[in-house]
Amino acid sequence: MKVILNQDVHNLGEEGDVVIVKNGYARNFLLPRGQAVLFNKANQALFVSRAAAIEKRKEEKRKAASSLKEKLDEMVLTLAVSAGESGKLFGAVTSTMVQTALAKQDIEIERKRIEISSNAIKMVGTYTVRIRLYEGESAEMKIEVVSEGEVKKQQAEKAAAEKEAARIAAKSKKTATDEEVVEEIVEEVEEEVYGAEGIEEDEFDEDDEE
Repeated sequence: MKVILNQDVHNLGEEGDVVIVKNGYARNFLLPRGQAVLFNKANQALFVSRAAAIEKRKEEKRKAASSLKEKLDEMVLTLAVSAGESGKLFGAVTSTMVQTALAKQDIEIERKRIEISSNAIKMVGTYTVRIRLYEGESAEMKIEVVSEGEVKKQQAEKAAAEKEAARIAAKSKKTATDEEVVEEIVEEVEEEVYGAEGIEEDEFDEDDEE
């Protein structure tokens, strides 16, 4: 069946493209979802009238894809997964895991656009993942796979170090405060013994004359 795509459809075509698909695929999937319309003179004329608007949207998608590619190419995505002491993963990194991690950084990528060979990542380490973007554009993103247990251990050690540093700082502050109190007491004693301004030299002179 010949149809005109009403929007971009992965692995099929872009908005405005005329494609031939199986009847069942068109009737059960594309047409009910509004992703395509039947190819006929009326619909063909409609898309001709919309050509300028469609091209404008394509250009916007090209710019967005170029910007996203630049961002992904420079990114190193860290994935903390369950692993044994040898570094072997209890399972494998999947495209869904990468998609979820990207979403947490406000980057929305369709799972089917993230290419990871089946069970290709089974050890901790640094890998490269290919992400297909618009019109054949693709990005090469690095992912750093680390042991979840090791991450928790490092976090615990960091928390303990920060707690110890805070304790030492508090102790130092208390010591400094105690020293200030001692100094104040000494000053008060001196004032009581010698007076606020100390003993004048003239007072000693008078005593000597007598």
